Amino acid sequence: MTDYILRIDCPDEKGLVHKITGVLFFNNLNVERTDEFVERDTNQFFMRVAFSGNCDPEKIEDGLRGILPNGANIDLSKKEIKDVVILVTKEHHCISDLLIRNEFKDLPINILAVIGNHEVLRSLTERFGIPFHYIPAKGTDEASRLEHENQIHELLATYSFDYLVLAKFMRVLTPSFTERYTGKVINIHHSFLPAFIGANPYRQAYERGVKIIGATAHFVTDDLDEGPIIFQDVISVNHTKTATEMAAAGRDVEKIVLAKALKLVLEDRVFIAGNRTIIFE
Repeated sequence: MTDYILRIDCPDEKGLVHKITGVLFFNNLNVERTDEFVERDTNQFFMRVAFSGNCDPEKIEDGLRGILPNGANIDLSKKEIKDVVILVTKEHHCISDLLIRNEFKDLPINILAVIGNHEVLRSLTERFGIPFHYIPAKGTDEASRLEHENQIHELLATYSFDYLVLAKFMRVLTPSFTERYTGKVINIHHSFLPAFIGANPYRQAYERGVKIIGATAHFVTDDLDEGPIIFQDVISVNHTKTATEMAAAGRDVEKIVLAKALKLVLEDRVFIAGNRTIIFE
């Protein structure tokens, strides 16, 4: 017996749940859980099905194509651990949390490698037996950025991965990079987006006198810090907190938000719908 996850989004019409589960029943498969949602503004139907059994995925997809509306998106995969590559700069809190979760299998994740544009996190990474690749970045002009990213592309081509995770990778990616990995790059942003985008968010928050600070995990797109949001969380602060203390508290939120977002994505619970996400928790 094998566990599978089926994800479908398509134009809504009557009877879709019955039709979809009927295809699985006809193929002697056991449906264990279903989640559905209809976006009324666009009349778009979303469904996630967890099922088990012995099946021919191609046969199942052919059966679903025969009963679903035109333009349906079907994603059928085995329920298994996903492979990721992580990009870092100097900050350790997010990568250290992920390395520990990877070591003790707290997430359905297999970290293949860590790529850094500084050497700072090499020793930490290698303590867990994971390869660390140092690719220095020489500048922020377009030519330097493209050269740096081309080196990353060459390295990534040697790995077969499901997602790239930016665990405090403090480089702005070019459109050509984000387009190549559309829907596959996940970033943790040190702010409750859309507030305080860009650099020094905790200084911005301190100067504004905010009463909550937070973090946002999102898919990366061409628009800086404006990709589809996966997960967010906040904590309360008050006037006694300095910008430095806010940043320290914010780091704790960041690593928790990133881990929760990755759990949702790696368990195939997230649909990207335009610049929004539909999430079945």
